[in-house]
Amino acid sequence: MLNYGGGANPAAGEPMKTNPNPEDAKLSGLLREARVSPPLPPRFQERVWRRIEAGETPATSGSWLDALAILVLRPRFACATVTALMLAGIVLGTRQGAQIAKQDAQARYVAMAAPDILR
Repeated sequence: MLNYGGGANPAAGEPMKTNPNPEDAKLSGLLREARVSPPLPPRFQERVWRRIEAGETPATSGSWLDALAILVLRPRFACATVTALMLAGIVLGTRQGAQIAKQDAQARYVAMAAPDILR
């Protein structure tokens, strides 16, 4: 490992040397005292709660489709929406698959019962 300058490496876990200059302690004290926390404006908390309540009111939109989209996209309903859509897809896919299988079975039966008519 290279050692540049022969000094202690603060990144190696050794503490950095502090400067025991008394003016630095005075400066630190003055900086701590100079931190000003401005007082809150009157009725600040009341206005904050009013803004929070205004943000919780449901948004009104022009069309029923927008209202449905807002309802469905809320985190509370997102999981239920995804589940309902997946179940609808499974049910519709199963019905369509059953219809296709029935049509294929009918076609095979007709081909087996009367093979010469189809040619």
